[in-house]
Amino acid sequence: METQTLGKILIIDDNEDLLFAAKMLLKKHAKEVMIEKDPRRIPFLINNNSFDVILLDMNFREDTTSGKEGFYWLNQIKEIDPKAVVILITAFGDVEMAVQALKEGATDFILKPWQNEKLIATLHAAVKLKESYNEVDKLQKKQKALETDLKKPYTDIIGSSASMKNIFSIIDKVAQTDANVLILGENGTGKELIARAIHERSLRKNETFVGVDMGAITETLFESELFGHKKGAFTDAKEDRAGRFEVADQGTLFLDEIGNLSMPLQSKLLTVLQKREVTRIGTNKPLPVDIRLICATNMPVHEMVMENTFRQDLLYRINTVEIFLPPLRDRHDDIPTLANHFLKQYGQKYRKNFSGFTPSAMELLQRYPWPGNIRELQHAIERAIIMAEGDQLDSRDFFFLSSKPTSEKAPVNATLNLDDMERSTIQRAIDKNGGNISKAAKELGLTRASLYRRLEKYGL
Repeated sequence: METQTLGKILIIDDNEDLLFAAKMLLKKHAKEVMIEKDPRRIPFLINNNSFDVILLDMNFREDTTSGKEGFYWLNQIKEIDPKAVVILITAFGDVEMAVQALKEGATDFILKPWQNEKLIATLHAAVKLKESYNEVDKLQKKQKALETDLKKPYTDIIGSSASMKNIFSIIDKVAQTDANVLILGENGTGKELIARAIHERSLRKNETFVGVDMGAITETLFESELFGHKKGAFTDAKEDRAGRFEVADQGTLFLDEIGNLSMPLQSKLLTVLQKREVTRIGTNKPLPVDIRLICATNMPVHEMVMENTFRQDLLYRINTVEIFLPPLRDRHDDIPTLANHFLKQYGQKYRKNFSGFTPSAMELLQRYPWPGNIRELQHAIERAIIMAEGDQLDSRDFFFLSSKPTSEKAPVNATLNLDDMERSTIQRAIDKNGGNISKAAKELGLTRASLYRRLEKYGL
């Protein structure tokens, strides 16, 4: 059996004898040969299939000599797929028109009646051209993603506490594998930093790292963002677009805040993870993807499984290895190291020289509970550096922290603003239940999802 090296070929001609002869010849050399005598079906065929080469007749029955139909359908093909490789089928007397068609985007032309060897050689050259188009397109997408990625600040993970040493050990073990990783922890604990560290130490480190904030994607845009779409698939689809899965092919895909997904979206994500292929909106053509998956969430997904708000089979799929990032309040030993790191970073940024922190300032930083974790510490030091006047940061430079109440209850009648009252009530319920979201939601008469939305709204 001959090697099928020509991929998928579409032949469009209103001469059924020619179509049959071409298919019989090429099926030995191509993975698939589709034939079509009605050119009006071209848009449907191209939107729902991916062809390596398209053979298009220049003249059809409505106009057998001018080549106008051939030009029209060539333009239609190139509008749908600008990188389509089109070879024209033409009679000897149409060569001048064929040359004109080359200027309008055709790749080559063959004369009727053709020589079999010449036809196959022409198709081999066209397939190589298509492969080069695909490679360039893939490289451009990866380059764009890498450029975006490089703009994001990345510093290595900082910490020497026992809990962080344990996390370093897990990263070293899991990075060299393709195991799916689930990172758990509160907002601001550095979950994306851990994901990047795994990628940078993996066998995929020279490929793309693609991060997606699942909490920021609406239900209507979910499939388009993750799986991509074809031009014209919906109102705002102005051009073909690769989804995040495609862009991350051969690299790492980081799905942040995965706990925010609704059950229907969880089902769609699970299907893609099981099949390892995506289908762009507007097509029926599945595309295989090879990714290393890392997910993260600040939500208690194990409790959510018990409450039927998170799919158990999806959880099994994403947490081959689980990493828990402790909150900063449980990492007191790391606070001085982190604080000095941010002092140096922002001192350079704002061209200010500081020798360090006064004892009172460091005592304050280690005593403060840091509800916003490392992110809050980072912003606090940046703000203090901007406002400070001495050569050391003092506790007075962090007045905005020391003035914050910790666990005092807000006066019941301090305000009649509904948002303030709701925020205060939610805070009291959480304090009363020791931070247990399930118990607090039950006492408030809310679902867990509703309570999480309010926590996000009020920054609690």
